[in-house]
Amino acid sequence: MKLAGTHRTRSTGLARLLKMRETGLIAIILVLFVAMSFASPYFLTWVNIRAMVMAFAVEGIVVVGMTVLLISGGIDLSVGSVTALAMVIAGLLFLNGVDPWLASAIAVAACTGIGALMGFFVTRIGLHHFIVSLAVMVIARGLCLLGTGGRPLGLYTLPESFKFIGQGSIGPIPVVILIFVVAVVVFDFLLRRSTAFRRVFYTGSNEKAAAYSGIRTKKVIFLTTTLCSALSGVAGVIYMARFGSAQPTFGTGMELNVIAAAVIGGASLKGGSGTILGAILGAVLLSVVSSSLALLDVSVYWQDIIRGSILLAAVTVDHYLNKKRG
Repeated sequence: MKLAGTHRTRSTGLARLLKMRETGLIAIILVLFVAMSFASPYFLTWVNIRAMVMAFAVEGIVVVGMTVLLISGGIDLSVGSVTALAMVIAGLLFLNGVDPWLASAIAVAACTGIGALMGFFVTRIGLHHFIVSLAVMVIARGLCLLGTGGRPLGLYTLPESFKFIGQGSIGPIPVVILIFVVAVVVFDFLLRRSTAFRRVFYTGSNEKAAAYSGIRTKKVIFLTTTLCSALSGVAGVIYMARFGSAQPTFGTGMELNVIAAAVIGGASLKGGSGTILGAILGAVLLSVVSSSLALLDVSVYWQDIIRGSILLAAVTVDHYLNKKRG
């Protein structure tokens, strides 16, 4: 009897593991790795693997913020523009004699303020996240172009100590990747274990029911909106250190990649579900696909079509799963 019970428990655990979105994503990524190892001799080289990881590591910080926001029932289309605005603010301040660390802190604070402003319009005025973030996306991009005259800012005199966060390594591991891993581990732990962050799920699942149970849902939505913009600001500062410049057009289309990664990883556009790990695996999948298409010399126009198709497929699956639950 005891052996039968143990066997049943193991079977249940295995079935649960196989049903997890993350398990399916890991399997797809592994299949792509095997297929590409035969299709291109350059795919499994250290240079290409490092390039793939670096490509999604900083953007992955934004994915973390977007995932938390999606779980709460919101969405942010302005993340690419806000990331660029952080670069421009910090870059302009540095060129005017401000210490780069202080300039970066001011830039992140400004982005946090933008998120708080969006949260105000959503929670107090009653506007939808989509409309508010769309407006902020246009405004932030306009501010970037206005502040720079539409030209990149060359920050050639940035001190090495500052550029270290974007270009340096600790041993063989780039600092960018270490920052990314810390952000993922911290927020994944908080979403799984923290009582405060569990309220994000309750709010996204059913805001009215959560409010009746005593959760201050408006505060939750306000804070998740602010967090998403703040992490976009952090990503902008890291990008500035990595490239040694501030580009006003940077981040165009980033919102597509970030939302796609989160949705592919299991975050629902209707709120209430999602994991940081799943979203990051979604980002890894998109990075592997992009790298594979580039190595196979697929036209950049087809790459956009394929990425858009992946997002459409992910949203379709999300819609089907929500309909099935309902």
